[in-house]
Amino acid sequence: MRHLSCVRGVDFGQCDHCGLVQRDPAQWPDARSERAYYQLHRNQPDDPGYRRFLQPLFDALQPRLPAAAQGLDFGCGEGPALAEMLREAGHEVALYDPLFQPDSRCLDRRYDFVTASEVFEHLHRPPETLLQLDRLLRPGGWLGIMTGTPPAATEDLAHWHYLRDPTHVLFYPHRTMAWIAKHRGWHVEMPAHNVTLFHKPRG
Repeated sequence: MRHLSCVRGVDFGQCDHCGLVQRDPAQWPDARSERAYYQLHRNQPDDPGYRRFLQPLFDALQPRLPAAAQGLDFGCGEGPALAEMLREAGHEVALYDPLFQPDSRCLDRRYDFVTASEVFEHLHRPPETLLQLDRLLRPGGWLGIMTGTPPAATEDLAHWHYLRDPTHVLFYPHRTMAWIAKHRGWHVEMPAHNVTLFHKPRG
């Protein structure tokens, strides 16, 4: 991990191998601070603005799913709007969030698709989470991720709104997503600047 930039007194580094951008771990929030910050959000399933925000992930994933697919909204938060949108499209969607929907029984099943909207930037141990998500997906399944993509130019980091959230600790350039796909044996598509779809091969 090499030093990349210092933004408003916070240091950021970047992995030379995969391109992942990381907030200095010494400045990561603890669990109590994270929960307090999450509770400031007012994301509700019937909020039109929030639905518009999630629409790119829905639009990318929905055409790739079989009818009445079974899915999991992983890290759904307090207002699982994406799950509601997918249910309205005829799919069955279970909910899991370590803070707001902590019933871990849904993690013992396998699914046709898993969504993780505005989740990956919060992960403290992404390799463990990626392994867990792989186990949750059936062969042929889809993992749909929405997370902010850092600007290509280092000098633009200082103006990137995504860094203002202190619970955002990891950031994934497109080459990081490609690296993840290669190392997990998944196919990858990036249909929007902040949307990544991973496809787990059959067999």
